Amino acid sequence: MPNVLEKLDDLGIKYEKVEHEAVYTCEQTEFVKGLVKGQGCKNLFLKNKKKEYFLYTLPDDQRADLKTLGKDNDLGHLSFANENDLWNILELKAGSVTPLGIINDTENKVTVLLDKKLRGQNMLVHPNRNTATISVDFDDMLRFIENQKHNYILV
Repeated sequence: MPNVLEKLDDLGIKYEKVEHEAVYTCEQTEFVKGLVKGQGCKNLFLKNKKKEYFLYTLPDDQRADLKTLGKDNDLGHLSFANENDLWNILELKAGSVTPLGIINDTENKVTVLLDKKLRGQNMLVHPNRNTATISVDFDDMLRFIENQKHNYILV
């Protein structure tokens, strides 16, 4: 499994990292905002009926409307992908979902969906494990996604 922090370093992407106990929900990560500056993010691994996969990152205090998201972006009916797909495609477990997981998607099956409200902010995301959080600039996240040759849509 490639090391995502080494890749960020190789790309010259600055980030701030904090280690913490394992967290599995947005509610459990609230304390992290007191340790590192940035916007908490909710990350959802989704699929449509055509077996296309999407990783949707949005502010952690925002409700995800999958019906509208799929319709407005011509993605079809979106639903949550299962844990087997999450592991087989991104090598992530539930609670560790992050856009940085695309580093493990060597077949480029996943399109990243980034909420426009995150633009101009530092995003708080896991570095592919839920025992740490990093703060990374939105534009640097786009650079990482492009470097991984993945498509993204600003929604």
